Amino acid sequence: MPSQLWPYVTPGIPDELFEYLPGIPMTQRELRLILVSQLRLQTDSVLWDIGAGTGTIPVEVGLLCPFGRVIAVERDEEVANLIHRNCDRFDIKNVEVVVGSAPECLETIRITPHRVCIEGGKAVQDIIKAVWAYLPISGRVVATAANLETLYNISQSFARLRARNIEVVQSGVNRLETRGYSQTFIAADPIFIVSGEKLD
Repeated sequence: MPSQLWPYVTPGIPDELFEYLPGIPMTQRELRLILVSQLRLQTDSVLWDIGAGTGTIPVEVGLLCPFGRVIAVERDEEVANLIHRNCDRFDIKNVEVVVGSAPECLETIRITPHRVCIEGGKAVQDIIKAVWAYLPISGRVVATAANLETLYNISQSFARLRARNIEVVQSGVNRLETRGYSQTFIAADPIFIVSGEKLD
């Protein structure tokens, strides 16, 4: 359901509409669009967003899945409060924030995911292995990697778990910004977005 702050049914909320804290990761709008499209959501999907940061993915998915649920996992309590504030800004009621470190805290979640989004993290292999046990058949994991080491770890995990329909996308986005008296294209942080499905 659209909110007053974002009265549209399409995703792609501008970054400046979110509250943010210096040093806290925010998935930029263009990268968020790719990530959300890879989740392949339905209106009643249940998403676990692990490493939710500023809360941009929970807000976008909360709007796109009005009959679903989003579990935003964040280890830092101050950042978790930021997610709450961003959900309040957009009048999102279907997001629950879990404060804890994954994968240890996942066993406290009482709702099974259809989709899992993993945004970075050193323990990505352990997290993928843990969430795989909760996913139903046809469940889907989408994970991001900012470097080749993390990309390798995600790929290795998918191979061990016999994930199917694996896709890898590397973003390459430039934004026109004003710097001083001139306008120039500034590159958004390039990341890999890796997705795979549990089919057996």
